[in-house]
Amino acid sequence: MITIIDYRMGNLGSIRNMFHRLGVQARVASDIDAVRSADRLMLPGVGHFSNGAKQFEASGLREVLDEKVLKGGTPLLGICVGHQLLGAGSEEGDGAGLGWIAGQCVRFRPRDGSKVPQMGWNYVRATCSHPVLSDLGDVPRFYFANSFWLKAERRDQVLVESQYGEERFTAGVMRDNIVGFQFHPEKSHRFGMRLLENFARWKP
Repeated sequence: MITIIDYRMGNLGSIRNMFHRLGVQARVASDIDAVRSADRLMLPGVGHFSNGAKQFEASGLREVLDEKVLKGGTPLLGICVGHQLLGAGSEEGDGAGLGWIAGQCVRFRPRDGSKVPQMGWNYVRATCSHPVLSDLGDVPRFYFANSFWLKAERRDQVLVESQYGEERFTAGVMRDNIVGFQFHPEKSHRFGMRLLENFARWKP
């Protein structure tokens, strides 16, 4: 069972429905017992990092997530703001992230006239092979909606990169049983479906 964490920051229904289309059991939950009993966890998020950090802190789930993910090795997927929360913090206001990935979220600062936020489809490039990225094809593309991105400090924690205007940025991170992506797989049609199906089968 995949537990999609509800901390009042995500488009939870569309994510759950995507898993159901794939024949994968998924539920939306916000209580500690549901998180503790989960086989896999998903940390979604849409909107402002600072608000997401505050909402997550108010959820009271930090301790059980540390227990499940860092100590217990439960697979976790973060997307969009949920991906950003894997880092230490953000230029987008106050509030601390989980600190599981070394790095901070920074704003796009294009010098070529590219508009911020980035909105729409963009190609991505994997920096290494990973089971969650299996069978995506040679030129996978995903749907983005972001002004900020998680700038990982460690190269071995960078999983996917992309390019917006002249700026190359980290679009996906990894650490042991943790993966996170800036894009929205639930809005990315066959590429997103494949990625979510891969996550559902992943055995770190």
